[in-house]
Amino acid sequence: MENQVVSEHERNISSKVDTTKGFNIKKLIKNPIIYLSLIIFSLINVYPIVWMVINSFKSQQEFSLDPFFLPDTWRWDNYIDAWQTANLGTYFFNSIFVAVISVVVTVLFGALASYFLARFTFKMNKLVYVLFIFGMIIPIHATLVPMFILMNNLGLLNTGWTLLFPYVAFNLPLTIFILTSFMKAFPKDIEESAIMDGCGIFRIFWSIILPMSRPAIATVTILNFIHCWNEFSFALVLINDESLKTIPLGLANFAGQYNTNYTGQMAGLTMVIIPTILLYVLLEKHIVKGMTAGAVKG
Repeated sequence: MENQVVSEHERNISSKVDTTKGFNIKKLIKNPIIYLSLIIFSLINVYPIVWMVINSFKSQQEFSLDPFFLPDTWRWDNYIDAWQTANLGTYFFNSIFVAVISVVVTVLFGALASYFLARFTFKMNKLVYVLFIFGMIIPIHATLVPMFILMNNLGLLNTGWTLLFPYVAFNLPLTIFILTSFMKAFPKDIEESAIMDGCGIFRIFWSIILPMSRPAIATVTILNFIHCWNEFSFALVLINDESLKTIPLGLANFAGQYNTNYTGQMAGLTMVIIPTILLYVLLEKHIVKGMTAGAVKG
């Protein structure tokens, strides 16, 4: 009897060992494939940027003859010419002003609206949410003429605040969609505990919900900033004053009637993408970090 028990125990151990070996073999095969796929995907995304930066140091002739290799002479004066041609000094300030103000207003009002849509139940809740989301399917180009007429009637054309209104309006739907979905996942226990401690609605929003929403807020901040930074259509239609134009309009100065200064344009684009990359580096840790982990115990 003891021998049978021992043999069964040995068989169980051997089966567990075989299962562990099989799992390890699958893991050894699976991991390199995943890493290789990620490396290839990263190279595909990084290569155009590297190619642009390299060619920004070439002359026009060198770029035409050899666009895929390192330059013989690294021409830093391309950046000086690009800065002057695109008037980036003025346009940089205008773009930063419009993008920062638009993002702050959009995230603030979007977070507040998302809080009430996600955490409160009222009659028009679903209808209001659907109306906000409906804004995501409206094509921007279909609103250019009505927006121009509206801004003209309000006397807001060619002012420092002109672009803020369409930027906030068109960024709010996506912001509310992401933040509402994120806030709905929060457990009710957090708010119940805060209410028992004497917190009001807005205190809960500012002190609890908003800090816990940092990953989603970081995501919508990056998306909204990129949209405002790169937006061309509204800036072209609503702004005619040279002192108020934004960077996308300045980059169009490299394209002439008969030719295009590609190396200068690449130098300008290289300088233009720096703020976006810096913003992503600053907010990246908040995107991957879950702020609700461990918020509720027991």
